[in-house]
Amino acid sequence: MPWSVVNDGDGMPRIILTEPSGSSAEVLLYGGQVVSWKNDRREELLFMSSKAVLKPPKAIRGGIPICFPQFGNLGSLEQHGFARNRLWAMDSCASPLPPPKNQSTIDLVLKSQEEDMKTWPRSFELRLRVILSPGKLTLIPRVRNTDNKQFTFTLGMRNYLSVSDISEVRVEGLETLDYFDNLIQRERFTEQADAITFDGEVDRVYLSTPGKIAIIDHEKKRTLVLRKEGLPDAALWNPWDKKAKGLPDFGDEDYHVMLCLDSAAVENPITLKPSEEWMGRQELSTVLSSYFSGQLDPRQVLAGK
Repeated sequence: MPWSVVNDGDGMPRIILTEPSGSSAEVLLYGGQVVSWKNDRREELLFMSSKAVLKPPKAIRGGIPICFPQFGNLGSLEQHGFARNRLWAMDSCASPLPPPKNQSTIDLVLKSQEEDMKTWPRSFELRLRVILSPGKLTLIPRVRNTDNKQFTFTLGMRNYLSVSDISEVRVEGLETLDYFDNLIQRERFTEQADAITFDGEVDRVYLSTPGKIAIIDHEKKRTLVLRKEGLPDAALWNPWDKKAKGLPDFGDEDYHVMLCLDSAAVENPITLKPSEEWMGRQELSTVLSSYFSGQLDPRQVLAGK
């Protein structure tokens, strides 16, 4: 398979995925985290904070961290759970997923550790398959209950996306949906806008979202499409200027060029009986367009046309 392992001597081995059209991705064993995805023109599609701390025990501010067994602060654990702060391993037993075919694919696994059992006393296996293909990056998370009793969890894939200018971006596919606003004590509202645009801090979890959501970046004339299965909710986050200045691992001006659009299972936590397995899926893809000349109608993208 077209991938290689690079160790820069910093204790953070990374897996480099490539594919024939020229796109690439980088995945760290720390956190099982995708930290880079470049298209065939070598443009970076994921955001990484200018002040990101790329060493344990800190979580990495950028890329696609896996939030498990808790998304956000919806529980007693640390923010977004502990999976993003642990060292994962290469997975040689990806069954029952079919073996990789022609794509550039890597399988990772995180198993319950003694230190985690103190705060979350459940035995589990968390697996992640990362697939790089032309114009697409696919992540398939799986959770297996290896305990002798059932457990419940929430999970999210926090997609830090690179944008040209947050004030020139809009999100379509979330209109008319209910959402929790984390800036107002998780109060529940219904989205009234035809499309979501940004002129200040946003921290929301949209509920029962569709399988496709589009981010239209006017300046880059590019639409990024998020497709997902098994992850019914979607979170939107941008700290804006004041909050950004209070985050030690986030550059003061970084908020201009990023947006988090997350695939998540939040409102209805997932319950697994012993030996049961849950599987989700998300696919990020890009559509280059001359948006201003009307060659791309985002509604057609969302409709799969």
